[in-house]
Amino acid sequence: MGLDFELVDGQTPLDEEEKDGLLIATITTRGELDEFEQLNIEKAIQWTLTRKFRKDEILTEEFIKLVHKKMYSEVWAWAGKFRKTNKNIGVDRHQVPTQLRLLLDDCKYWIENGTYPPDEIAVRFKHRIVSIHCFSNGNGRHSRMMGDLIIEKIFGRPVFTWGSKSNLTKAGDTRGEYLLAVKTADKNDINPLLEFARK
Repeated sequence: MGLDFELVDGQTPLDEEEKDGLLIATITTRGELDEFEQLNIEKAIQWTLTRKFRKDEILTEEFIKLVHKKMYSEVWAWAGKFRKTNKNIGVDRHQVPTQLRLLLDDCKYWIENGTYPPDEIAVRFKHRIVSIHCFSNGNGRHSRMMGDLIIEKIFGRPVFTWGSKSNLTKAGDTRGEYLLAVKTADKNDINPLLEFARK
């Protein structure tokens, strides 16, 4: 007779595909991975706090990759590199650089022409870049950091709260609200995501 048990949140073992490119061999569960990623992300946030960035620097492919690398380079070998495989979300892997260039050009246009208010520009950028899905993993957290960098470094406004900075990678009411706002933005209604960003 086998034992029936439920894995506690965070104890889910990583599968082989999830381990591909992992730099820390001792990580075996989703919870451990989340912890190491969070430590790396906190270092990336510190890096952004100690520097000034210009619009022309932020809105480049190189900077997009650099931010992802700063966020995950201690955990993943592929940090800061565009994905090499297709996923069930995002554009075709071959379209990532082209779609990113279009987004960067659009964002420059929005800023130069005041197409949208600052919060909306940053949130629209966040939404588009996460839907492109540039990297193998970490796209949601990366997109939120990019939104924060745009609103703070380009517009000089406070960073977003993103649901009071709850852990949006774990199941719960806040993550559910966030995902619903993203799906609504997918249908061309950005307002719930805008509201969530400042909640």
